[in-house]
Amino acid sequence: MFEQKTEPLAPIRTFYQRVLKHIFIALLVILACLAIGITGYHYSANISWLDSLHNASMILSGMGPVVDIKTVSGKWFSSVYALFSGVVFITNIGIILAPAIHRLFHRLNMDDQ
Repeated sequence: MFEQKTEPLAPIRTFYQRVLKHIFIALLVILACLAIGITGYHYSANISWLDSLHNASMILSGMGPVVDIKTVSGKWFSSVYALFSGVVFITNIGIILAPAIHRLFHRLNMDDQ
């Protein structure tokens, strides 16, 4: 996917294209996870679509729940979704930073040669 150790550093235009591609991938991941949260809260906690969106967005961003969950299935879903959201958040940071970190390490490796 990226240039190998023996290859020269990619042009800045290629780097920017990679950054945009990775941001787009991270956005798709967030949207898919948001859809999981919205449907899960709506059906397991019996809350409205708008409240489901609000709660899923807040959990996914790390802010915390805003709707009081009263059903047992909703509490189970909320617990699992909160843990899942933490992993997704960390994963997305990795996806977004991957091109920059690769470029940095590639440049540092080139200086050694």
